[in-house]
Amino acid sequence: MARMKLYGEPGWGSTLIDAQLAWYGIEHDFEPVGDLFQSEDARRKVLALNPLGQIPTLVLPDGRVMTESAAITLHLADVTGNSTLVPAPADPERPTFLRFLIFFVANVYPTYTYADDPARFVAEASAQQGFKDAVTEYAKKLYSTLEHHAGAPWFLGERFSALDIYVCTMTHWRPGRAWFDEHAPKLAAIADAAEQVPQLKDVWRRNFG
Repeated sequence: MARMKLYGEPGWGSTLIDAQLAWYGIEHDFEPVGDLFQSEDARRKVLALNPLGQIPTLVLPDGRVMTESAAITLHLADVTGNSTLVPAPADPERPTFLRFLIFFVANVYPTYTYADDPARFVAEASAQQGFKDAVTEYAKKLYSTLEHHAGAPWFLGERFSALDIYVCTMTHWRPGRAWFDEHAPKLAAIADAAEQVPQLKDVWRRNFG
């Protein structure tokens, strides 16, 4: 029987979906692609499925391709009929969840797209570091907005959700956990708590060591 196949790389954006598949207990195959910045073979492998050459890229059992982590997040909740990670339509937490799910993917996530490899966007080599620094400072402002709105012990307050998977994953990235500990302690606490969720411990170990 066909299974889902997740194209990704440990510690990259595919971690967001890796964690959700583990949470739902969805059996799937994981296809490591390699470093998309360093390997032409890695880029070709992903470009064959995703015209942006990005991960996560998820191939459904019927062969259709899904990209965009927010879309995959909503789809997995739909196909499992499970509202533990995504509040159901009638849930009063649903609007807040949707707002910040899109905030993560539309505002914060692109700061990594732009700054991970500035040469893709800034031709002049001498300007690339300044561009990266400026984007990182903008990311800090975005995280400060999330810090202001974050609840406790989870982003939505008492209930765990996919937002906490985003927080836990992305606080491993730039500007680094030490920055979050000092400047966004609520987000850091959410990440620490998420790392202790039994269903996800293997995911964090697999992706971040």
